[in-house]
Amino acid sequence: MRQSDALTLLRLGYNTFLTGAAGSGKTFLLNRYITMLREHGVTVAVTASTGIAATHLGGQTIHAWSGIGVQRTLDEKAFEKLTKNRVIRRHVTEAQVLVIDEISMLHAFQLDLVDQVLRRLRDNEAPFGGIQLIACGDFFQLPPVTGAEDPASERQFAFEAQSWQRADFNIAYLTENHRQGNDSLLTVLNDIRSGHAGEHTKVPLRTRYKKPPVGVGAVQPTRLYARNINVDSINEKELAALPGKTVEFVMETRGFAALVEGLKRNCLAPETLRLKIGAEVMFVKNAPDGSFVNGSRGRVLGFDAETGWPEVQLLEGQRLLAEPMEWRLEEEGVIRAALKQLPLRLAWAITIHKSQGMTLDAVELDLSDAFEPGMGYVALSRVRTLGGLTLLGLNEIALRVHPAILARDGQFRRLSQQAVSELTRLSEEEQRRRMDAALFERFKGLPAEGLGAGKSRRQRKAKTKAVATHELTRCLLERKLSLAEIANERGLTVGTVLSHMEKLKGQGALPDLLHLRDDIDEFDAILCAWSTSEDGRLGPIHQRFGGRHSFETLKLVRLFLP
Repeated sequence: MRQSDALTLLRLGYNTFLTGAAGSGKTFLLNRYITMLREHGVTVAVTASTGIAATHLGGQTIHAWSGIGVQRTLDEKAFEKLTKNRVIRRHVTEAQVLVIDEISMLHAFQLDLVDQVLRRLRDNEAPFGGIQLIACGDFFQLPPVTGAEDPASERQFAFEAQSWQRADFNIAYLTENHRQGNDSLLTVLNDIRSGHAGEHTKVPLRTRYKKPPVGVGAVQPTRLYARNINVDSINEKELAALPGKTVEFVMETRGFAALVEGLKRNCLAPETLRLKIGAEVMFVKNAPDGSFVNGSRGRVLGFDAETGWPEVQLLEGQRLLAEPMEWRLEEEGVIRAALKQLPLRLAWAITIHKSQGMTLDAVELDLSDAFEPGMGYVALSRVRTLGGLTLLGLNEIALRVHPAILARDGQFRRLSQQAVSELTRLSEEEQRRRMDAALFERFKGLPAEGLGAGKSRRQRKAKTKAVATHELTRCLLERKLSLAEIANERGLTVGTVLSHMEKLKGQGALPDLLHLRDDIDEFDAILCAWSTSEDGRLGPIHQRFGGRHSFETLKLVRLFLP
Protein backbone atom coordinates (compact mmCIF):
# COMPACT_ATOMS: atom_id res chain seq x y z
CA MET A 1 0.00 0.00 0.00
CA ARG A 2 1.23 3.48 -0.85
CA GLN A 3 1.46 6.14 1.84
CA SER A 4 -1.28 8.17 0.16
CA ASP A 5 -3.70 5.22 0.34
CA ALA A 6 -2.79 4.58 3.98
CA LEU A 7 -3.43 8.22 4.87
CA THR A 8 -6.85 8.01 3.21
CA LEU A 9 -7.64 4.90 5.25
CA LEU A 10 -6.69 6.69 8.47
CA ARG A 11 -8.75 9.74 7.55
CA LEU A 12 -11.83 7.57 7.00
CA GLY A 13 -11.88 7.11 10.77
CA TYR A 14 -11.42 3.34 10.85
CA ASN A 15 -9.46 1.43 13.48
CA THR A 16 -6.23 0.86 11.59
CA PHE A 17 -3.10 -1.22 11.95
CA LEU A 18 -0.34 0.73 10.20
CA THR A 19 2.54 -1.58 9.41
CA GLY A 20 5.34 -2.25 6.96
CA ALA A 21 9.04 -3.09 6.89
CA ALA A 22 11.65 -0.92 8.58
CA GLY A 23 12.14 2.23 6.53
CA SER A 24 8.69 2.17 4.92
CA GLY A 25 7.73 5.51 6.49
CA LYS A 26 5.32 4.46 9.26
CA THR A 27 6.34 7.15 11.75
CA PHE A 28 6.43 9.83 9.06
CA LEU A 29 2.88 8.98 7.98
CA LEU A 30 1.70 8.73 11.57
CA ASN A 31 3.00 12.22 12.32
CA ARG A 32 1.21 13.58 9.24
CA TYR A 33 -2.11 12.19 10.47
CA ILE A 34 -1.57 13.41 14.04
CA THR A 35 -0.72 16.91 12.81
CA MET A 36 -3.78 17.02 10.54
CA LEU A 37 -6.12 15.95 13.35
CA ARG A 38 -4.72 18.51 15.79
CA GLU A 39 -5.02 21.27 13.23
CA HIS A 40 -8.74 20.49 13.12
CA GLY A 41 -9.17 20.46 16.90
CA VAL A 42 -9.36 16.67 17.30
CA THR A 43 -7.92 15.40 20.60
CA VAL A 44 -5.25 12.79 19.84
CA ALA A 45 -3.61 10.66 22.53
CA VAL A 46 -0.13 9.76 21.32
CA THR A 47 1.35 6.76 23.11
CA ALA A 48 3.81 3.95 22.55
CA SER A 49 4.69 0.61 24.09
CA THR A 50 8.09 1.91 25.25
CA GLY A 51 9.39 5.17 26.63
CA ILE A 52 11.96 5.60 23.85
CA ALA A 53 9.34 5.25 21.12
CA ALA A 54 6.98 7.59 23.00
CA THR A 55 9.73 10.22 23.21
CA HIS A 56 10.12 10.16 19.41
CA LEU A 57 6.45 11.13 19.08
CA GLY A 58 6.20 13.58 21.97
CA GLY A 59 3.81 11.28 23.84
CA GLN A 60 3.90 8.87 26.78
CA THR A 61 3.73 5.13 27.29
CA ILE A 62 0.34 3.48 26.86
CA HIS A 63 0.84 2.00 30.35
CA ALA A 64 0.99 5.46 31.96
CA TRP A 65 -1.68 7.05 29.75
CA SER A 66 -4.28 4.33 30.40
CA GLY A 67 -3.31 3.68 34.01
CA ILE A 68 -2.69 -0.06 33.51
CA GLY A 69 0.94 0.29 34.65
CA VAL A 70 2.59 -3.08 35.10
CA GLN A 71 -0.61 -4.87 36.12
CA ARG A 72 -1.52 -8.19 34.51
CA THR A 73 -5.18 -7.97 35.54
CA LEU A 74 -7.55 -5.30 36.84
CA ASP A 75 -10.12 -6.16 39.51
CA GLU A 76 -13.10 -4.07 40.59
CA LYS A 77 -11.04 -2.23 43.18
CA ALA A 78 -8.48 -1.26 40.55
CA PHE A 79 -11.21 0.05 38.25
CA GLU A 80 -12.68 2.11 41.07
CA LYS A 81 -9.26 3.63 41.70
CA LEU A 82 -8.86 4.49 38.00
CA THR A 83 -12.33 6.04 37.93
CA LYS A 84 -11.32 8.37 40.77
CA ASN A 85 -8.05 9.31 39.08
CA ARG A 86 -8.87 12.65 37.42
CA VAL A 87 -5.84 12.54 35.11
CA ILE A 88 -6.53 9.04 33.76
CA ARG A 89 -10.25 9.73 33.46
CA ARG A 90 -9.56 12.92 31.51
CA HIS A 91 -7.11 11.10 29.21
CA VAL A 92 -9.56 8.35 28.43
CA THR A 93 -12.80 10.33 28.14
CA GLU A 94 -11.49 13.33 26.18
CA ALA A 95 -9.38 11.51 23.60
CA GLN A 96 -11.02 10.95 20.22
CA VAL A 97 -8.11 9.11 18.60
CA LEU A 98 -5.61 6.83 20.36
CA VAL A 99 -2.24 6.06 18.77
CA ILE A 100 -0.15 3.15 20.07
CA ASP A 101 3.27 3.06 18.39
CA GLU A 102 5.70 0.10 18.47
CA ILE A 103 2.75 -2.26 18.95
CA SER A 104 5.05 -5.26 18.49
CA MET A 105 6.41 -4.76 22.02
CA LEU A 106 2.97 -4.76 23.67
CA HIS A 107 1.72 -8.02 25.18
CA ALA A 108 -1.72 -9.31 24.20
CA PHE A 109 -2.93 -9.11 27.80
CA GLN A 110 -1.83 -5.44 27.96
CA LEU A 111 -3.87 -4.54 24.88
CA ASP A 112 -6.87 -6.31 26.43
CA LEU A 113 -6.40 -4.26 29.61
CA VAL A 114 -6.36 -1.01 27.61
CA ASP A 115 -9.59 -2.10 25.93
CA GLN A 116 -11.19 -2.82 29.31
CA VAL A 117 -10.16 0.56 30.73
CA LEU A 118 -11.46 2.48 27.72
CA ARG A 119 -14.80 0.68 27.65
CA ARG A 120 -15.29 1.09 31.40
CA LEU A 121 -14.27 4.72 31.79
CA ARG A 122 -15.95 5.86 28.57
CA ASP A 123 -19.12 3.90 29.46
CA ASN A 124 -19.16 2.50 25.94
CA GLU A 125 -19.05 -1.22 25.17
CA ALA A 126 -17.80 -0.71 21.62
CA PRO A 127 -14.20 -1.94 21.09
CA PHE A 128 -11.82 0.41 22.89
CA GLY A 129 -14.77 2.50 24.02
CA GLY A 130 -15.59 3.68 20.50
CA ILE A 131 -12.34 5.58 20.07
CA GLN A 132 -10.43 5.43 16.77
CA LEU A 133 -7.44 3.22 17.52
CA ILE A 134 -4.29 3.47 15.41
CA ALA A 135 -1.86 0.64 16.16
CA CYS A 136 1.48 1.21 14.46
CA GLY A 137 4.51 -1.01 14.17
CA ASP A 138 6.07 -4.07 12.62
CA PHE A 139 5.83 -7.45 14.34
CA PHE A 140 9.15 -8.47 12.80
CA GLN A 141 10.76 -5.84 15.04
CA LEU A 142 11.38 -6.04 18.80
CA PRO A 143 8.93 -8.43 20.56
CA PRO A 144 7.29 -7.95 23.97
CA VAL A 145 9.80 -8.03 26.81
CA THR A 146 9.48 -11.16 28.92
CA GLY A 147 10.54 -11.89 32.48
CA ALA A 148 10.62 -14.85 34.82
CA GLU A 149 6.88 -14.57 35.40
CA ASP A 150 6.18 -14.35 31.67
CA PRO A 151 8.55 -16.72 29.80
CA ALA A 152 9.10 -16.31 26.07
CA SER A 153 7.41 -19.64 25.42
CA GLU A 154 4.15 -18.15 26.72
CA ARG A 155 4.51 -14.82 24.92
CA GLN A 156 1.45 -13.63 23.06
CA PHE A 157 1.67 -10.84 20.52
CA ALA A 158 -0.83 -8.00 20.44
CA PHE A 159 -2.55 -9.45 17.34
CA GLU A 160 -3.44 -12.51 19.45
CA ALA A 161 -5.42 -10.41 21.94
CA GLN A 162 -9.19 -10.80 22.10
CA SER A 163 -9.55 -7.02 21.81
CA TRP A 164 -7.55 -7.06 18.54
CA GLN A 165 -10.11 -9.38 16.97
CA ARG A 166 -13.03 -7.24 18.16
CA ALA A 167 -11.42 -4.00 16.96
CA ASP A 168 -11.91 -5.05 13.32
CA PHE A 169 -8.72 -3.32 12.17
CA ASN A 170 -8.26 -2.12 8.63
CA ILE A 171 -4.72 -3.04 7.59
CA ALA A 172 -2.45 -0.44 5.98
CA TYR A 173 0.68 -2.38 4.98
CA LEU A 174 3.22 0.08 3.53
CA THR A 175 5.26 -1.50 0.76
CA GLU A 176 7.56 1.33 -0.37
CA ASN A 177 11.05 1.30 1.18
CA HIS A 178 12.76 4.61 1.98
CA ARG A 179 15.78 3.21 3.82
CA GLN A 180 17.54 0.46 1.83
CA GLY A 181 16.18 1.45 -1.62
CA ASN A 182 17.34 -1.14 -4.17
CA ASP A 183 20.37 -2.16 -2.13
CA SER A 184 21.12 -5.89 -1.96
CA LEU A 185 20.51 -5.76 1.81
CA LEU A 186 16.81 -5.38 1.01
CA THR A 187 16.84 -8.87 -0.55
CA VAL A 188 18.32 -10.28 2.65
CA LEU A 189 15.66 -8.58 4.76
CA ASN A 190 12.87 -9.76 2.47
CA ASP A 191 14.18 -13.34 2.69
CA ILE A 192 13.98 -13.16 6.49
CA ARG A 193 10.49 -11.58 6.45
CA SER A 194 9.20 -14.26 4.09
CA GLY A 195 10.63 -17.12 6.18
CA HIS A 196 12.77 -18.27 3.25
CA ALA A 197 16.17 -17.29 4.61
CA GLY A 198 18.73 -20.00 3.84
CA GLU A 199 22.20 -20.51 2.43
CA HIS A 200 21.44 -18.12 -0.43
CA THR A 201 20.67 -15.40 2.14
CA LYS A 202 24.03 -15.90 3.86
CA VAL A 203 26.00 -15.37 0.64
CA PRO A 204 25.74 -11.54 0.56
CA LEU A 205 26.16 -11.39 4.34
CA ARG A 206 29.43 -13.37 4.12
CA THR A 207 30.84 -10.73 1.78
CA ARG A 208 30.70 -8.38 4.77
CA TYR A 209 32.45 -10.74 7.21
CA LYS A 210 35.03 -8.68 9.11
CA LYS A 211 35.17 -6.22 6.20
CA PRO A 212 35.36 -2.48 6.91
CA PRO A 213 32.32 -0.44 5.80
CA VAL A 214 32.27 0.77 2.22
CA GLY A 215 31.23 4.28 1.16
CA VAL A 216 31.13 5.81 4.62
CA GLY A 217 34.30 7.89 4.49
CA ALA A 218 36.34 8.03 7.67
CA VAL A 219 33.38 7.37 9.96
CA GLN A 220 33.89 4.39 12.23
CA PRO A 221 31.06 1.84 12.36
CA THR A 222 28.75 1.86 15.36
CA ARG A 223 29.05 -1.35 17.33
CA LEU A 224 25.53 -2.73 17.73
CA TYR A 225 25.09 -5.10 20.65
CA ALA A 226 22.35 -7.70 21.06
CA ARG A 227 22.88 -8.03 24.79
CA ASN A 228 22.59 -5.22 27.30
CA ILE A 229 26.28 -4.61 27.97
CA ASN A 230 27.43 -1.23 29.21
CA VAL A 231 27.72 0.67 25.95
CA ASP A 232 28.09 3.96 27.84
CA SER A 233 31.41 2.82 29.33
CA ILE A 234 32.62 1.80 25.86
CA ASN A 235 31.76 5.23 24.47
CA GLU A 236 33.38 7.08 27.40
CA LYS A 237 36.54 4.98 27.06
CA GLU A 238 36.82 5.81 23.35
CA LEU A 239 36.23 9.51 24.06
CA ALA A 240 38.93 9.55 26.76
CA ALA A 241 41.41 8.06 24.29
CA LEU A 242 41.08 11.11 22.01
CA PRO A 243 43.50 13.99 22.52
CA GLY A 244 42.27 17.51 23.18
CA LYS A 245 39.83 19.29 25.47
CA THR A 246 36.44 17.88 26.45
CA VAL A 247 33.50 20.22 25.85
CA GLU A 248 30.31 19.65 27.85
CA PHE A 249 26.73 20.46 26.88
CA VAL A 250 24.15 20.26 29.67
CA MET A 251 20.49 19.54 28.99
CA GLU A 252 17.96 22.28 29.80
CA THR A 253 14.62 21.19 31.24
CA ARG A 254 11.23 22.66 32.05
CA GLY A 255 8.00 21.23 33.37
CA PHE A 256 6.95 19.04 36.28
CA ALA A 257 9.82 17.18 37.92
CA ALA A 258 8.49 13.61 37.73
CA LEU A 259 7.49 14.04 34.09
CA VAL A 260 10.85 15.62 33.25
CA GLU A 261 12.66 12.67 34.86
CA GLY A 262 10.59 10.21 32.85
CA LEU A 263 11.36 12.09 29.67
CA LYS A 264 15.07 12.09 30.50
CA ARG A 265 15.11 8.31 31.02
CA ASN A 266 13.75 7.72 27.56
CA CYS A 267 15.59 10.41 25.63
CA LEU A 268 18.59 9.11 23.70
CA ALA A 269 20.36 12.45 24.02
CA PRO A 270 22.33 12.36 27.31
CA GLU A 271 21.72 14.79 30.15
CA THR A 272 25.38 15.85 29.91
CA LEU A 273 26.92 15.39 26.48
CA ARG A 274 30.74 15.30 26.45
CA LEU A 275 32.47 15.81 23.12
CA LYS A 276 35.94 16.26 21.69
CA ILE A 277 37.22 16.99 18.23
CA GLY A 278 37.26 13.63 16.46
CA ALA A 279 34.41 12.14 18.49
CA GLU A 280 32.19 9.67 16.66
CA VAL A 281 28.60 10.86 17.04
CA MET A 282 25.10 9.95 15.99
CA PHE A 283 22.06 12.19 15.56
CA VAL A 284 19.11 11.00 17.64
CA LYS A 285 16.37 13.11 16.12
CA ASN A 286 15.14 13.98 12.64
CA ALA A 287 15.99 17.44 11.33
CA PRO A 288 12.97 19.50 10.22
CA ASP A 289 14.81 20.39 7.00
CA GLY A 290 15.86 16.79 6.33
CA SER A 291 19.60 17.50 6.65
CA PHE A 292 19.95 14.54 9.03
CA VAL A 293 17.78 11.74 10.39
CA ASN A 294 17.60 9.74 13.60
CA GLY A 295 20.72 7.57 13.28
CA SER A 296 22.79 9.73 10.91
CA ARG A 297 26.48 9.23 11.66
CA GLY A 298 29.25 11.79 11.73
CA ARG A 299 32.40 13.05 13.37
CA VAL A 300 33.01 16.24 15.33
CA LEU A 301 35.32 18.54 13.37
CA GLY A 302 35.39 21.43 15.82
CA PHE A 303 33.29 23.93 17.76
CA ASP A 304 31.81 27.15 16.40
CA ALA A 305 33.70 30.18 17.73
CA GLU A 306 30.52 32.24 18.19
CA THR A 307 27.95 29.76 19.52
CA GLY A 308 30.15 26.94 20.78
CA TRP A 309 27.98 24.33 19.06
CA PRO A 310 29.79 21.37 17.48
CA GLU A 311 30.45 21.23 13.76
CA VAL A 312 29.75 17.72 12.50
CA GLN A 313 30.81 16.15 9.21
CA LEU A 314 28.34 13.49 8.06
CA LEU A 315 29.62 10.43 6.27
CA GLU A 316 28.32 11.79 2.95
CA GLY A 317 30.77 14.68 3.43
CA GLN A 318 28.44 17.58 4.21
CA ARG A 319 29.21 19.71 7.22
CA LEU A 320 26.58 21.14 9.52
CA LEU A 321 26.32 22.90 12.84
CA ALA A 322 24.52 20.79 15.43
CA GLU A 323 22.17 23.05 17.39
CA PRO A 324 19.94 22.21 20.37
CA MET A 325 16.51 20.71 19.73
CA GLU A 326 13.56 20.01 22.02
CA TRP A 327 11.85 16.83 23.20
CA ARG A 328 8.37 17.30 24.64
CA LEU A 329 5.71 15.46 26.57
CA GLU A 330 2.33 16.84 25.53
CA GLU A 331 -1.13 16.12 26.89
CA GLU A 332 -4.14 17.43 24.97
CA GLY A 333 -1.80 19.85 23.19
CA VAL A 334 -0.32 21.21 26.44
CA ILE A 335 3.41 20.81 27.10
CA ARG A 336 3.86 19.18 30.53
CA ALA A 337 7.61 18.57 30.28
CA ALA A 338 10.35 19.50 27.84
CA LEU A 339 14.07 18.86 27.36
CA LYS A 340 16.49 20.89 25.26
CA GLN A 341 19.80 19.37 24.23
CA LEU A 342 22.01 18.81 21.20
CA PRO A 343 20.43 15.92 19.23
CA LEU A 344 23.64 13.89 19.49
CA ARG A 345 25.09 10.96 21.39
CA LEU A 346 28.45 9.22 21.23
CA ALA A 347 28.29 6.52 18.60
CA TRP A 348 31.06 4.00 19.06
CA ALA A 349 28.48 1.61 20.54
CA ILE A 350 24.71 1.27 21.06
CA THR A 351 22.26 -1.53 21.95
CA ILE A 352 19.79 -2.92 19.43
CA HIS A 353 16.94 -1.91 21.73
CA LYS A 354 17.99 1.75 21.73
CA SER A 355 18.48 1.74 17.97
CA GLN A 356 14.74 1.37 17.30
CA GLY A 357 13.55 3.92 14.78
CA MET A 358 17.09 4.71 13.65
CA THR A 359 18.64 4.58 10.20
CA LEU A 360 22.31 3.71 10.71
CA ASP A 361 24.97 4.29 8.09
CA ALA A 362 27.86 2.15 9.36
CA VAL A 363 27.40 -0.79 11.74
CA GLU A 364 29.66 -3.43 13.25
CA LEU A 365 27.46 -6.34 14.26
CA ASP A 366 28.02 -9.72 15.89
CA LEU A 367 24.98 -11.97 15.50
CA SER A 368 26.69 -15.09 16.79
CA ASP A 369 25.08 -14.42 20.18
CA ALA A 370 21.54 -13.77 18.88
CA PHE A 371 19.33 -15.61 21.36
CA GLU A 372 15.80 -15.44 19.95
CA PRO A 373 14.10 -15.41 16.52
CA GLY A 374 13.78 -11.97 14.96
CA MET A 375 16.87 -10.43 16.56
CA GLY A 376 18.90 -10.62 13.35
CA TYR A 377 16.16 -8.92 11.35
CA VAL A 378 15.85 -6.13 13.92
CA ALA A 379 19.59 -5.42 13.82
CA LEU A 380 20.08 -5.73 10.05
CA SER A 381 17.05 -3.57 9.28
CA ARG A 382 18.72 -0.63 11.06
CA VAL A 383 21.46 -0.46 8.40
CA ARG A 384 21.03 1.68 5.30
CA THR A 385 23.17 -0.45 2.93
CA LEU A 386 24.94 -3.81 2.87
CA GLY A 387 28.20 -1.94 2.30
CA GLY A 388 27.72 -0.15 5.62
CA LEU A 389 27.76 -3.48 7.51
CA THR A 390 30.71 -5.18 9.16
CA LEU A 391 29.58 -8.65 10.27
CA LEU A 392 31.61 -10.38 12.99
CA GLY A 393 29.49 -13.50 13.41
CA LEU A 394 26.20 -15.17 12.55
CA ASN A 395 24.20 -18.05 13.99
CA GLU A 396 21.11 -19.88 12.74
CA ILE A 397 18.71 -18.19 15.16
CA ALA A 398 19.62 -14.75 13.78
CA LEU A 399 17.87 -15.41 10.46
CA ARG A 400 14.73 -16.96 11.91
CA VAL A 401 11.48 -15.22 12.73
CA HIS A 402 8.65 -16.34 14.97
CA PRO A 403 6.30 -18.72 13.07
CA ALA A 404 3.19 -16.95 14.47
CA ILE A 405 4.44 -13.68 12.97
CA LEU A 406 5.10 -15.30 9.60
CA ALA A 407 1.60 -16.75 9.45
CA ARG A 408 -0.11 -13.52 10.47
CA ASP A 409 2.03 -11.37 8.16
CA GLY A 410 0.62 -13.13 5.12
CA GLN A 411 -2.89 -12.38 6.36
CA PHE A 412 -1.97 -8.72 6.96
CA ARG A 413 -0.70 -8.40 3.39
CA ARG A 414 -3.88 -9.89 1.93
CA LEU A 415 -6.12 -7.64 4.03
CA SER A 416 -4.10 -4.60 3.04
CA GLN A 417 -4.49 -5.44 -0.65
CA GLN A 418 -8.21 -5.90 -0.06
CA ALA A 419 -8.37 -2.44 1.55
CA VAL A 420 -6.65 -0.90 -1.49
CA SER A 421 -9.15 -2.60 -3.81
CA GLU A 422 -12.05 -1.20 -1.79
CA LEU A 423 -10.56 2.30 -1.91
CA THR A 424 -10.16 2.17 -5.69
CA ARG A 425 -13.87 1.43 -6.04
CA LEU A 426 -14.64 4.78 -4.40
CA SER A 427 -14.49 7.93 -6.49
CA GLU A 428 -12.25 10.76 -5.28
CA GLU A 429 -15.36 12.77 -4.40
CA GLU A 430 -16.83 9.89 -2.39
CA GLN A 431 -13.54 9.39 -0.54
CA ARG A 432 -13.50 13.10 0.31
CA ARG A 433 -17.11 13.00 1.48
CA ARG A 434 -16.42 10.06 3.80
CA MET A 435 -13.25 11.65 5.17
CA ASP A 436 -15.16 14.86 5.91
CA ALA A 437 -17.89 12.83 7.60
CA ALA A 438 -15.31 11.13 9.84
CA LEU A 439 -13.72 14.44 10.75
CA PHE A 440 -16.82 16.52 11.33
CA GLU A 441 -19.48 14.02 12.35
CA ARG A 442 -17.45 11.43 14.29
CA PHE A 443 -14.67 13.52 15.78
CA LYS A 444 -16.59 16.81 15.72
CA GLY A 445 -13.32 18.57 15.12
CA LEU A 446 -15.36 21.43 13.65
CA PRO A 447 -19.09 22.25 13.47
CA ALA A 448 -21.07 20.14 11.01
CA GLU A 449 -21.54 23.12 8.72
CA GLY A 450 -17.78 23.04 8.18
CA LEU A 451 -18.33 20.16 5.78
CA GLY A 452 -18.80 22.65 2.97
CA ALA A 453 -20.40 20.23 0.54
CA GLY A 454 -19.80 21.30 -2.99
CA LYS A 455 -17.13 23.83 -2.05
CA SER A 456 -13.58 23.81 -3.30
CA ARG A 457 -10.69 22.72 -1.09
CA ARG A 458 -9.58 26.34 -0.81
CA GLN A 459 -13.04 27.41 0.35
CA ARG A 460 -13.19 24.57 2.90
CA LYS A 461 -9.73 25.53 4.17
CA ALA A 462 -10.83 29.14 4.58
CA LYS A 463 -13.89 27.96 6.53
CA THR A 464 -11.67 25.85 8.79
CA LYS A 465 -9.53 28.87 9.63
CA ALA A 466 -12.57 31.01 10.29
CA VAL A 467 -13.91 28.78 13.06
CA ALA A 468 -10.72 28.15 15.06
CA THR A 469 -12.45 28.61 18.41
CA HIS A 470 -9.33 29.00 20.56
CA GLU A 471 -8.22 31.87 18.34
CA LEU A 472 -11.42 33.73 19.19
CA THR A 473 -10.60 33.24 22.86
CA ARG A 474 -7.11 34.62 22.27
CA CYS A 475 -8.52 37.78 20.76
CA LEU A 476 -10.71 38.37 23.82
CA LEU A 477 -7.76 37.78 26.16
CA GLU A 478 -5.82 40.43 24.28
CA ARG A 479 -8.69 42.82 25.05
CA LYS A 480 -7.96 42.15 28.77
CA LEU A 481 -11.37 40.58 29.47
CA SER A 482 -11.80 38.38 32.54
CA LEU A 483 -12.49 34.66 32.17
CA ALA A 484 -16.10 35.18 33.22
CA GLU A 485 -16.53 37.93 30.62
CA ILE A 486 -15.00 35.77 27.90
CA ALA A 487 -17.18 32.81 28.84
CA ASN A 488 -20.30 35.01 28.85
CA GLU A 489 -19.52 36.67 25.51
CA ARG A 490 -18.79 33.35 23.82
CA GLY A 491 -21.52 31.33 25.52
CA LEU A 492 -18.97 28.88 26.95
CA THR A 493 -18.05 27.57 30.37
CA VAL A 494 -14.97 28.90 32.13
CA GLY A 495 -13.54 25.37 31.92
CA THR A 496 -13.78 25.45 28.11
CA VAL A 497 -12.09 28.86 28.01
CA LEU A 498 -9.25 27.47 30.14
CA SER A 499 -8.90 24.54 27.72
CA HIS A 500 -8.51 27.06 24.88
CA MET A 501 -5.86 28.89 26.91
CA GLU A 502 -3.92 25.65 27.53
CA LYS A 503 -3.98 24.94 23.80
CA LEU A 504 -2.74 28.46 23.06
CA LYS A 505 0.09 27.98 25.54
CA GLY A 506 1.06 24.73 23.85
CA GLN A 507 1.26 26.64 20.56
CA GLY A 508 3.28 29.45 22.13
CA ALA A 509 0.44 31.87 21.33
CA LEU A 510 -0.95 32.65 24.81
CA PRO A 511 -1.27 36.42 25.37
CA ASP A 512 -0.09 38.20 28.51
CA LEU A 513 -2.27 37.19 31.49
CA LEU A 514 -1.18 39.76 34.09
CA HIS A 515 -4.65 41.35 34.13
CA LEU A 516 -6.04 38.07 35.53
CA ARG A 517 -3.55 37.78 38.38
CA ASP A 518 -4.82 40.44 40.79
CA ASP A 519 -8.19 38.76 41.36
CA ILE A 520 -6.64 35.48 42.55
CA ASP A 521 -6.26 35.05 46.33
CA GLU A 522 -3.01 33.41 47.42
CA PHE A 523 -1.66 33.63 43.88
CA ASP A 524 2.00 33.45 44.93
CA ALA A 525 1.39 30.47 47.22
CA ILE A 526 -0.50 28.57 44.50
CA LEU A 527 2.18 29.32 41.91
CA CYS A 528 4.84 28.11 44.34
CA ALA A 529 2.87 24.90 44.89
CA TRP A 530 2.69 24.31 41.14
CA SER A 531 6.40 25.01 40.68
CA THR A 532 7.28 22.31 43.22
CA SER A 533 4.69 19.80 41.96
CA GLU A 534 6.20 16.52 40.80
CA ASP A 535 3.65 15.64 38.16
CA GLY A 536 1.31 18.59 37.61
CA ARG A 537 -1.76 16.82 39.00
CA LEU A 538 -4.62 19.01 40.18
CA GLY A 539 -5.85 16.79 43.02
CA PRO A 540 -2.85 17.18 45.38
CA ILE A 541 -2.75 20.96 44.83
CA HIS A 542 -6.48 21.21 45.54
CA GLN A 543 -6.03 19.22 48.77
CA ARG A 544 -2.99 21.28 49.78
CA PHE A 545 -5.16 24.39 50.01
CA GLY A 546 -8.01 22.59 51.71
CA GLY A 547 -10.35 23.05 48.79
CA ARG A 548 -10.33 26.85 49.17
CA HIS A 549 -9.70 27.36 45.47
CA SER A 550 -11.70 25.94 42.59
CA PHE A 551 -10.09 23.69 40.00
CA GLU A 552 -10.61 26.49 37.46
CA THR A 553 -8.56 28.89 39.61
CA LEU A 554 -5.79 26.33 40.03
CA LYS A 555 -5.71 25.70 36.27
CA LEU A 556 -5.48 29.44 35.64
CA VAL A 557 -2.49 29.82 37.96
CA ARG A 558 -0.81 26.84 36.28
CA LEU A 559 -0.81 28.81 33.04
CA PHE A 560 1.59 31.31 34.65
CA LEU A 561 4.32 28.65 34.89
CA PRO A 562 7.22 29.22 32.48
